[in-house]
Amino acid sequence: MSNQTPIHAGHNAYLNDGALVQMTSQMPESVVSGFASHGRWVASTEALDLARLANDNPPKLRIFDARGERTDLVEYHPAYHALMRRGVAMGLASSIWSDDPVERGVRNEARAVRFMLTSQLEAGHTCPLTMTHASIAALMTEPNVLKDWMPRIMTKEYDSSQKSPGTKKGLTIGMGMTERQGGSDVRANTTRAERGSESGSHGGNWRINGEKWFFSAPMCDAFLVLAQTDMGLSCFLVPRLLPDGSNNGLQLQRLKEKIGNRSNASSEVKFDDSFAILIGEEGTGVRTILEMVTLTRLDCALGSAGQMRAALSEAVFHCRHREAFGKKLIDQPLMVRVLADLALEVAAAQALTLRLARSFDRAVSDDVEAGFARLMTPVVKYWVCKSATPMILETMECLGGNGYVEDGVMARLYRDAPLNGIWEGSGNIMCLDVLRVLRKAPNMAATVLESVARDLGDSTNQTMDVLRIAGDIALEDEGSARILTEQLALTAAAAEMRRVLPVELADAFTESRLGRPWRNTYGMMDSRYDARAIVDYVCP
Repeated sequence: MSNQTPIHAGHNAYLNDGALVQMTSQMPESVVSGFASHGRWVASTEALDLARLANDNPPKLRIFDARGERTDLVEYHPAYHALMRRGVAMGLASSIWSDDPVERGVRNEARAVRFMLTSQLEAGHTCPLTMTHASIAALMTEPNVLKDWMPRIMTKEYDSSQKSPGTKKGLTIGMGMTERQGGSDVRANTTRAERGSESGSHGGNWRINGEKWFFSAPMCDAFLVLAQTDMGLSCFLVPRLLPDGSNNGLQLQRLKEKIGNRSNASSEVKFDDSFAILIGEEGTGVRTILEMVTLTRLDCALGSAGQMRAALSEAVFHCRHREAFGKKLIDQPLMVRVLADLALEVAAAQALTLRLARSFDRAVSDDVEAGFARLMTPVVKYWVCKSATPMILETMECLGGNGYVEDGVMARLYRDAPLNGIWEGSGNIMCLDVLRVLRKAPNMAATVLESVARDLGDSTNQTMDVLRIAGDIALEDEGSARILTEQLALTAAAAEMRRVLPVELADAFTESRLGRPWRNTYGMMDSRYDARAIVDYVCP
């Protein structure tokens, strides 16, 4: 007997997730059956091999061809393209904008579940899927542009051919915002847009010159780009190829050597008189692009929740098979409490991110839900993405040395974990956004907190008092905004767990996270809670 854990494959990532099944139990049966089908594929040997191959064979930049002519092409492994085909086909790049009656009223939430499951498999290819999905929100400010681009985005066909956008079966959209001197402070951007001499359609003919320091998924068909005009920072749609198939002046400088997210290319780019279409009003680039950023921030949280769930699943599977000191690891008192604490963290992250997605579905007709979406998007993005890295590190320790080597998935999960906390606004940017809501819309924020208190139920007075005090302090002392943001996230997560999950899980989370100062390590639960029952519920 080798006492080695079998390869963790061939299960169902959806049906084997007790908390997620419960959270989605009220959704239409046809939608749920799709989750089960996707969950089976995500955990299949075939899919796991594609994820491994896409990361073991990262993209390569080909700036010149054999004749010395610029090509500015990034070549991906076929496994990456296979993952992209699957993601596009299942609507991760377009489904919330569909008129499919099956998902009416739950489009954001249904896509959120699929995206969370996909993130358990592989994170790199979800980047262009997210950007394409979110870009439509910005393009909606220009109906004529949307009319041209939307039909080919909505085809659910992945077309990686190097052809002009108008001739392709399906399109993907990327974005370029940050520059080396500004980072998150996009108002410091120096990339410049000038009106061209010839006439153009829709937003006129503009020409962009400058550079972007981070330019992800550079083989997308077009990019939303921020550039300065005489009226200030503005948003533009920049096609990669022109109608005749030639390069639109996008010169790729190099690919970033990243810690993780290796299957996806991130580049530096120079714009050389690149044709561009103005999106939104001139000088309102930040406001226009924020329509896109809100959706990408939700995906950051969903992606982190999915990675956390994948890591937990690996840890529990290992502990159910591995023996130490005469019995299975999961039967060791210390280990099972570590796993239970990790399970609570994952269930809370899943519940909170799906709650946020649900608010996106309801925001159009419900002011409270609209307020929840506005206030809680930065809160959820901050807390879930921040939680992922230390949580995945703890699961890696559950596997011991086997978790630290590159043969399994834990190393990749750990490398990928920090990205979502950095992308689309790091932690401090999220906290400043929370303060912005409190200052500009205090009544809306108060209404949201009242709804959280109702879901949290009995004995919430002390918790809500702590939140209000933290809010008052943060408005006077900006440096304390992280305390407020984390407390708000923990409270909202506990409230949603109480609403959708067994009371035992909600009580365990509430008591351990809100009833006393939270710790930096897992496995600190006391004997009042049945640790094994928590693990078996979340990972049946």
